[in-house]
Amino acid sequence: MGGMTWFASPADAAERLTATGYLADAATATTTFLAGALEKPMLVEGPAGVGKTELAKAVARATGSELVRLQCYEGLDEARALYEWNYKKQLLRIQSSHGEQEWSATHDDIFTEEFLLTRPLLTAIRREEPTVLLIDEVDKTDVEVEGLLLEVLSDFQVTIPELGTVSAVRRPLVFLTSNATRELSEAVKRRCLYLHLDYPDAEREREIVASHVPELDDRVAEQLVATIGRLRELELKKAPSIAESVDWARTLIALEIRDLDDKAVNDTLGVVLKHASDHDRAVRELRLSR
Repeated sequence: MGGMTWFASPADAAERLTATGYLADAATATTTFLAGALEKPMLVEGPAGVGKTELAKAVARATGSELVRLQCYEGLDEARALYEWNYKKQLLRIQSSHGEQEWSATHDDIFTEEFLLTRPLLTAIRREEPTVLLIDEVDKTDVEVEGLLLEVLSDFQVTIPELGTVSAVRRPLVFLTSNATRELSEAVKRRCLYLHLDYPDAEREREIVASHVPELDDRVAEQLVATIGRLRELELKKAPSIAESVDWARTLIALEIRDLDDKAVNDTLGVVLKHASDHDRAVRELRLSR
């Protein structure tokens, strides 16, 4: 099986990810390097908005690879994850034959590549070019889907009854993300390297904000990061993500706000909080804490 060197070392991974705008800490850089070196899937777990999905995207950008994404959801099945047949096109082919062919010949004619609709898992396995496969929010799927993932992640091959076994020529680099809304099976975890991502500390978040919005004044950046930290300590429906911190910084630049006082917070809080109850609680609690 053909392979590639994804990263030369953890330091190389950190440097190349930083060049794409993703600031990886030592654990993230090391685990990412090992996922490529060992050809092991990487399970990235943590709360929403800490950069799990963005890590896979950054790796694809850093390595010049194609990103293939399977967005998981409740009710996802094999047809949507792996492949299905284009039944409408098959029916048209059957009708066009006007019964002139025997069924065995018609069967062989309609179960060919021409009628195969590949979904993300099969697409990633069949690609000959470097590919990053992102299986996003895997904890949202039904437990039954894990059996399908186990087969794919164990052997990187898929058996299509009508066509035979399709094996990967070049293994994709696989990232599974989870918000930990349910516990994944031990069988899935055994096949993966594990990385837990959490919200960054204040210093790291200032670095992230500064890398994306360098024109933001240092004092305002400190105010923003401190406020974000307090918001995440509240019992909110949805805590602010790192991306929303960056959006807030860009908002302050656009509005030429040079001091994040109560009025500025009230006027712009909708950039980081998307529920009315969260907004009300934040305004109340932040005012009391000042």
